[in-house]
Amino acid sequence: MPQTPQARRNVSEIPTYVPGKPPTPRPGLTTFKLSSNENPYPPLPGVLDAAMSAAAAMNRYPDMGNSALYAALSDTLDVPVDDTAAATGSVALIYQLFNAFCEPGDEVVYAWRSFEAYPIAATAAAAVSVRVPVLADGRHDLDSMAAAITDRTRVVIVCTPNNPTGPAVTQSELDAFVARVPSRVLVVVDEAYLEFVRMDDAIDGLATYRAHSNVVLTRTFSKAYGLAGFRVGYAVGPAPLAAALRAVSLPFGVSSVAQAAAIASLAASDALFERVDALVAERDRVVGAVREAGWEIPDAQGNFVWFDSGERTAAFAAAADELGIVVRPFAGEGARVSIGETEANNRLISLAQTFVL
Repeated sequence: MPQTPQARRNVSEIPTYVPGKPPTPRPGLTTFKLSSNENPYPPLPGVLDAAMSAAAAMNRYPDMGNSALYAALSDTLDVPVDDTAAATGSVALIYQLFNAFCEPGDEVVYAWRSFEAYPIAATAAAAVSVRVPVLADGRHDLDSMAAAITDRTRVVIVCTPNNPTGPAVTQSELDAFVARVPSRVLVVVDEAYLEFVRMDDAIDGLATYRAHSNVVLTRTFSKAYGLAGFRVGYAVGPAPLAAALRAVSLPFGVSSVAQAAAIASLAASDALFERVDALVAERDRVVGAVREAGWEIPDAQGNFVWFDSGERTAAFAAAADELGIVVRPFAGEGARVSIGETEANNRLISLAQTFVL
């Protein structure tokens, strides 16, 4: 029997990413998708015009160097252009970091449960995932994560706020953790939801990267900025680390439309934070009502809340679907629910008041 081409052994071991599914259509009932942490607001002022203008030149390749976007990020964040890197969402940056810094068999340490793309990206890079369970309240167990670092560890990831459980790491906690990480190990601070954080001693990611030669921040325009459909994220790190990210990036990976939309979004900061403040207010309203209904909800610092529904998670998701809202279930563990439109949030509160664990 003739031989056929075989993918690398690790390819067959890559877990499947499970996206948030759309709601089931229900005649006479408006349905809402609360399964993907999407921003319910339309594009920020000026963004749609910028995107349409860029789309008119779709016959041309995008700027492979992302020069205008890097310049805008540099001005907005007060960082050198050489300390930035862009990709198709922050998830692509995670893939690139593992590919750039991990040899096959090297270890990647991260909390679990956390962002489900981490084990996918690690396996794709032929790296070994070291999952450190989160604490009972959904927070990172940073002491155990530091203790899990070995001679084979090349990358550790701190997801803050943690997706899907919700709590964020404090600056004091992060400082103490980074101090315990060997300087040869890359520390990735995944800040996909940083704009939603409202807490004492919140992380100053930029100050942290400036203070350490082994810290990289990953951020996205998908969440607070509402550009999930355009796929653009960015990293900030010391120039040698950012250069490694750019070296392994997909040529022309960030489309001209995405670049234009991201730049216009950075220029609409006042409108951005008005919307973020409104979402945070809705988040706090939902958390308060759900706790009043008897649920123990972890501290929610992203644009979502976590329901520790355990073995009843599938039933919880089904009950939500009956109400015209779709959530993101993690079988046997819990459900993550995005903060959406007011009506969608009201239905979630009703579900929390009536669902029996």
